[in-house]
Amino acid sequence: MFLSKCCRPPMNWKAPRAAGAMAPLCFMLVLLLMGASGREGRGGAAGVGGGGGGGMGVVIGLAAPVSHYQSKNVNVAVRAKWAGTSILLEASELLAKERKDFFWQFLELQIAAAHPHQGAAIGEQEQVFTATDQECVQQIVEQGSSLLGPSLSTLFRLSLSLRSASPKVLLYQQLAQESLAAAAPHNNFLSHTTTTPNSESVLNKEETDPQHFTPKPNVADRWSISKSPVAPNGGTSSFCCWVDTSSGILLQESELLDWLKLIKKSSSPDVDKKQQPEIFEFDHIYPSGSEDADFSAVLYGSYGVPCFARFHSLLVAASKQREIVYVVRPVLPTGCKSKADTCARVGVDQPVNLGGFGVELALKNMEYKAIDDSEVKKGDIGDETLSEDLGEEVRGFIFSKLLERKPELAGELLTFRDHLLSAGVAETMNVWELKDLGYQTAQRIIRASEPLKLMQEINQNFPNLVSSLSRMQVNETIKDEIVSNQQMLPPGKNLVAINGALINLETVDIFLLIDLVQGELSLASSIISLKIPQRVVRQFLQLPEPSEQGGTRLDFRSTEHVHYLNNIEEDQKYKRWRTNLNELLMPVFPGQMRSIRKNLFHAIYIVDPASPDGLLALENMFYLHSSNVPIRFGVILLSAKALEQSEAFKENSLIEDGSEKREAGTDVNDTQDLSTLVIRLFLKVKEDYGLESAFSLLNSVRLRVAWGGEAEEENEPVEMSHVEDAFSEFMSNKVTTHLEELLIRDAYKKQAVESSGFVDKLGLSKMHPCLLMNGVVYGPNQVQTAAIPAMNDELPKIQEGVYYRAINQRTDVLEFFLSENGQPRYNPQIVATPKGERKFVDLALPIAENDQVVARLQYLHHPGTEDDVKPVTHWLALDIRESAGIHLLQQALHHLSSGTKKGRIGILHNSKRSESEPSLLTQIVMVATQSPSSRRAKVVPFLQRLLTLNKVINNLPLSQGKSEDEVVQEVVKLADEMGLRIADFKDAIASPSSRQAALDQISEEGTFLSRVFGLKPGVDAVITNGQVFIQEEGKYFVAEDFVLLETVEYDKRVKPVEELVEKIEWESVEPDDLTSEFLSTVVMAVSSSMSTRSRSSETVRFGLLKADHSAIIREVENSPIHVDAVIDPLSSAGQKITPFLVLLQDWIQPSMRIILNPMNSLADLPLKNFYRFVIPTKDVYTAEGALTPGPFALFSNMPPSRTLTMNLDVPEPWLVESVVALHDLDNIVLEKLGNAKTMYAVYELEALVLTGHCSEPDSNEPPRGLQLLLGTNGHPHMVDTIVMANLGYWQLKAAPGVWNLALAAGRSTELYTLSGVHEGTDKGPLTRHIVIADFQGQPVRLKVVKKKGQEGEKILDSDNSQMDDIPPEGKKTEKNKFLQWASGLLGLGSKSSDPKHDINSGDGSSKIVRSGEVINIFSIASGHLYERFLKIMMLSVLKNTRRPVKFWFIKNYLSPQFKGLIPHMAQEYGFEYDLVTYKWPSWLHKQSEKQRIIWAYKILFLDVLFPLSLKKVIYVDADQIVRTDMGELYDMDIRGRPLAYTPFCDNNREMDGYRFWNQGFWRDHLQGKPYHISALYVVDLVRFRKSAAGDNLRVYYESLSKDPNSLSNLDQDLPNYAQHTVPIFSLPQQWLWCESWCGNATKAYAKTIDLCNNPMTKEPKLEGARRIVPEWVGLDEEARQFTTRIESQHFIPPSSIPGSSIPVDDYQVLHEEDPQVDNTIDVTETTTTSSTIRETAAEL
Repeated sequence: MFLSKCCRPPMNWKAPRAAGAMAPLCFMLVLLLMGASGREGRGGAAGVGGGGGGGMGVVIGLAAPVSHYQSKNVNVAVRAKWAGTSILLEASELLAKERKDFFWQFLELQIAAAHPHQGAAIGEQEQVFTATDQECVQQIVEQGSSLLGPSLSTLFRLSLSLRSASPKVLLYQQLAQESLAAAAPHNNFLSHTTTTPNSESVLNKEETDPQHFTPKPNVADRWSISKSPVAPNGGTSSFCCWVDTSSGILLQESELLDWLKLIKKSSSPDVDKKQQPEIFEFDHIYPSGSEDADFSAVLYGSYGVPCFARFHSLLVAASKQREIVYVVRPVLPTGCKSKADTCARVGVDQPVNLGGFGVELALKNMEYKAIDDSEVKKGDIGDETLSEDLGEEVRGFIFSKLLERKPELAGELLTFRDHLLSAGVAETMNVWELKDLGYQTAQRIIRASEPLKLMQEINQNFPNLVSSLSRMQVNETIKDEIVSNQQMLPPGKNLVAINGALINLETVDIFLLIDLVQGELSLASSIISLKIPQRVVRQFLQLPEPSEQGGTRLDFRSTEHVHYLNNIEEDQKYKRWRTNLNELLMPVFPGQMRSIRKNLFHAIYIVDPASPDGLLALENMFYLHSSNVPIRFGVILLSAKALEQSEAFKENSLIEDGSEKREAGTDVNDTQDLSTLVIRLFLKVKEDYGLESAFSLLNSVRLRVAWGGEAEEENEPVEMSHVEDAFSEFMSNKVTTHLEELLIRDAYKKQAVESSGFVDKLGLSKMHPCLLMNGVVYGPNQVQTAAIPAMNDELPKIQEGVYYRAINQRTDVLEFFLSENGQPRYNPQIVATPKGERKFVDLALPIAENDQVVARLQYLHHPGTEDDVKPVTHWLALDIRESAGIHLLQQALHHLSSGTKKGRIGILHNSKRSESEPSLLTQIVMVATQSPSSRRAKVVPFLQRLLTLNKVINNLPLSQGKSEDEVVQEVVKLADEMGLRIADFKDAIASPSSRQAALDQISEEGTFLSRVFGLKPGVDAVITNGQVFIQEEGKYFVAEDFVLLETVEYDKRVKPVEELVEKIEWESVEPDDLTSEFLSTVVMAVSSSMSTRSRSSETVRFGLLKADHSAIIREVENSPIHVDAVIDPLSSAGQKITPFLVLLQDWIQPSMRIILNPMNSLADLPLKNFYRFVIPTKDVYTAEGALTPGPFALFSNMPPSRTLTMNLDVPEPWLVESVVALHDLDNIVLEKLGNAKTMYAVYELEALVLTGHCSEPDSNEPPRGLQLLLGTNGHPHMVDTIVMANLGYWQLKAAPGVWNLALAAGRSTELYTLSGVHEGTDKGPLTRHIVIADFQGQPVRLKVVKKKGQEGEKILDSDNSQMDDIPPEGKKTEKNKFLQWASGLLGLGSKSSDPKHDINSGDGSSKIVRSGEVINIFSIASGHLYERFLKIMMLSVLKNTRRPVKFWFIKNYLSPQFKGLIPHMAQEYGFEYDLVTYKWPSWLHKQSEKQRIIWAYKILFLDVLFPLSLKKVIYVDADQIVRTDMGELYDMDIRGRPLAYTPFCDNNREMDGYRFWNQGFWRDHLQGKPYHISALYVVDLVRFRKSAAGDNLRVYYESLSKDPNSLSNLDQDLPNYAQHTVPIFSLPQQWLWCESWCGNATKAYAKTIDLCNNPMTKEPKLEGARRIVPEWVGLDEEARQFTTRIESQHFIPPSSIPGSSIPVDDYQVLHEEDPQVDNTIDVTETTTTSSTIRETAAEL
């Protein structure tokens, strides 16, 4: 019975085929236990029987030495760089993220709880109670949950435990620092007011006084800018809060009261209206409708501090009076913690461990021994509360039960367990064992009671479990279903969708996931608030997001106004072209065009034929036509002057009804308007002589202009003489028609004007010249170059149509495209604005809460359709006292009267609030729109007539014209005529009470528009189903725009919502309330809510996949969240996805349908690592209720004798580095820990990476080489970078805060400005704000515009220019001393021991005096062995080089010990150093192996890794020995090449078989060029950047790296492969000698010796070093002695390390040596114990 429980086979276990598997091990355990029982009964007898006893004696004897067994754990944490922030403040930020008003409600709750006695003095402490951290957090969670509701409360708690709002609090701390720093030197306001002695003394103190103002941060540390500011006056309670008015800070109530009195006197000279604090979008602005106030006040402080409540009450009162804009920035200054409420202090200054990252322990390839044998850290000794779970099954054994029964055999059993763990981990398996491994894993998961958690256990501990999984018998039913599903999707494919929207698995992290789920839950809450039944909510949530691809096309078709130059299907010119459309599907060479006799591409140029830009567009068209480009070309001609007159006519079209109208543009004077004249000539020639002749005339005019200009101007104007000459020459051989005769007869004038009108009708009157490619619009800045790119963009769509047989030889392609997506008008604000730049507002809340403004709103309809459901609702925010507002209302009414059946209009008045009385017209419109429903059909015609009455319009506002009574009489008369009889109409308009009511309504509506939509008073806007369109001068909507808007909105966003609303079976709504207006409002609210969410528009039809036997299905009734997933459980993506699914299951309880999709054929183990994903637990407190530092990863049950290497999988914006690690994280062997139970590794979040893509808006081309700076107001240049040609990508290191991103002074600012006001001019913007307020980081889309006159210039064209005004490294100027740290992308700054460079050689005997230009040497090392090599390399360089040396190291992989040692080494040996890094871009194909990643860093990012000031660098491998002065190499002329490498030696004939470059592919590709070794090379960074070498190398890498058989030696193969494009200078052979490839005959001449791996002998590095390089041992000994001395002198106890909880003894062991411990590793990886067990099993 005991053995059946303790030694059980796995489920579906089948008998093993090979000896040494499960049965022998179980049998051995039986003998082990029997032997133990025999000793107990027989006084320790050796055993029963000869063979059995002897066998067991061997096993027990071997186990005895390690009977003091301790389980080994690996503990990994990532901690924040900053001290902890207040949980209370973080909670308020999380609530504000959900809804802005939640912040203020939560704030009031805290003030009420912490300060119940508002009359107490400011300085008094008001501590209500003392509570534990746990009690406080519980209270905060309850308060937040009461606002959020139950659906969002769990996410609120999860986000709080993740500390996801802590960066936002840091941002406010930065602004608080800047506020105090700005106020320190001067305080203009306080100098004019009476202050107390305390406050005055504070403001007069010097900035450097730490008791009064925060000292300037250390500019080299990006985190210092967001440290908590020091409270003025040392942190007394009075000054823990302050108000910033920009003109000064106010520290006391009395000062604030005085200031509030002053601002009421606007004319006071003491008040500066212009100088106001800058307010950001993320700020908390008190919602009182005072956003347009002249003054602003920013309160810095924390709720829970006594002074906050006083300031808050005063500022709220002033805000409600609309005297100020009141902003709160929550901050708890340093020195105020003791004065704060208990709960306000929770989390402050405590260490913060972060969650949301993964940790990998990968099985390391030990082909070459790479472990440092110089020392062994014996571990982190101390109490460990968490230990490994002995209850877990290990190859069929449950050791917890065995230990309960046989505690006296604990050592032997645990040793046996370790053997099973290590022996069960295999890097390879037989092919037949791998055959069904995927199916076996899926089967094990499906049959588990907790399948998701078992899947997580399997893919995170796969090497331990693979043997057990491989022995399962496969269920054919499960296998068949998986195979069936794989007919529709590739095996191993991973997909996850939440409510139908696919998630990008490459970039998703826990913070993005929470935001996505929170958005879905918020949307569900909004929908439910509209009385929609909960059971149908998920149907709304699963509606797909409108696709941004395949945008709107403009239907330009017209037989009268479109003139085609050619017809590919009919013209003789194309007769020899083939007609087979299937050729479109055949591959061609890049850039080759397919010549098919079919009108597939229609390029229509809309041009003014007499404008310079129009002529250039025509020139481009004629050139492409003559080049036989397979495009059908055409033109639509217009006159800019005619369009201007037409526009003026529209603006003055408010005429008396019935007066004579004239046609716009018909009075154009041809002698002044050459464009109309050219169009008339074109039309005449077309009619008389044909289109070909008409286009010849156009071309002739163009040629006359090009030849006739004496000045070399690109935009030569068209003159009358050019037109006359061209026409005369054309008519010379034809029937004579004089130009004057044509002008007199006005021939074709009407058609010419109509052609311009047609352009206006299309909406392109302000966009000429432009190009229409099959209806897709390309603007004026693209027209010259867009034709070919536009054709290439259209090609995939046509190919798709051909492939699916939607397009054939008889198809009219233009009809095919325009009938599907064609619109009759183009308005870029409606159809061409990217979603990220549009503004959507959720209207569900004001509608659900029955907001007074919304409830009162009456809608206008097309007459006769008042009772129909209108899915599209337009709210017009108008100031109809202005002509622009009247015009917008006119156009909207015209749209309604034209017959729309889908739209309705509501009017909201947004007048400027300076007016004391409403305008008469406003009152008339208000009264009319409030008409009874029985007369509602007559309101629209009445308002249309009203707005055309000169008697009304011309007397508003009333002036010297008619009196008010006369105007009212006219209006009443009109109302009677229109049948709109309103009782007491005159009183409703003119009485004092009605005017006051109108004023109140205008005020309420203005406040509503400001609060909900952020509209300023007087701004006109159209709000369509929650989408806001600000009306700008010259871009106001016309009736046709409303038609377009209605069509586009309905088709893209509203139609699916309306269809679902129509199907709802309403439960909580009375039948009488189900009116058309109610349903229209529901459609508006739901569609607006759904538009505010941000998610992918990509979807997958998961329902097509079978899920009967191979899926995990979890249905939760009425859950708003549904997860669809396809997962390969044995994939790296599966390792990351599974914890997310477990997280959702534990916290959210969604419905799930997870289909397993394993690989059906494996050639190798799919996973060779252990993985943990770190997520906070629900219990994050100690037994005493104190908050713990946070989550960590714990690895247990790891194979003790295997070598592991640690990697972190962190969110894309995170850049982390190890800060605590006593052991080699590159070579982890747990059995080497000795008596330690746990190996600790602590990483730190070093930076949040700011990334983006930069392009020019017209061409979308990246401005390659553009230089960007990032800094703050106080430190404008902290980091810098250049823009890559690859996608215009750029990257900068930052931290939470408000940053300034700027163009670097120099060539970048000479050629470019940022897009914005005055772009492209000397006044154009050069800087923009970047806000980092969370852990996620969104890519920044940066648009830059060429300055006028610089269009043909490029950043890197100038041979003589330095990149920009950044001095080179080595030039010692005052500016450069600052820029040495400032130009670094990440490093700690340039470090040097002595500016005079008097250098200690290290032997204590002499000093080397260095002089000359600094030599920059770059290297990379990972693991303690290579860091040991690195120190030796550095010593060899320093001992042989006479010039100053600066070392550059990749920071990512250096150990904390090395980073701690290097400053002392720099001091001792007199060199400079810098630590740099670069985050791997998400778009670049990633490597999975750590070694290959390191190789990639050597070559892929050289142009952006170093500061722009660095001009040249030498790379030297860490395991290299330098024997010469590196100045010789640094100064070598490399003939203008960006790179210089040494070719491989060829004189060691033994290695001929390994020289792959001399045969096959490489021999053919190199074409006689040498293959170079990458251990030593020179980089001319100026040439490297200028020639775009980095961009080219990344392009080659991207194309080659996806093939697993390419780039085997990545750092070496890549530059050698690319040397035809990125040329390499070959260094003389003596610059690098390597025993493996170079014969001993040349060793004496070697300038450097590299310890290359020998593929023949595979000799370990250390053995080779001692044997090959005589001086290596001496250098090694010197480095070791120096290291030992520094460690003994500079021991840092853990108490001084922020956030450290590791015992002191764990650090002390760093300095101990244990000679008894064997530091070597057996590369055969077969221990004595395991071999003996095999022998014993064989005997048995």
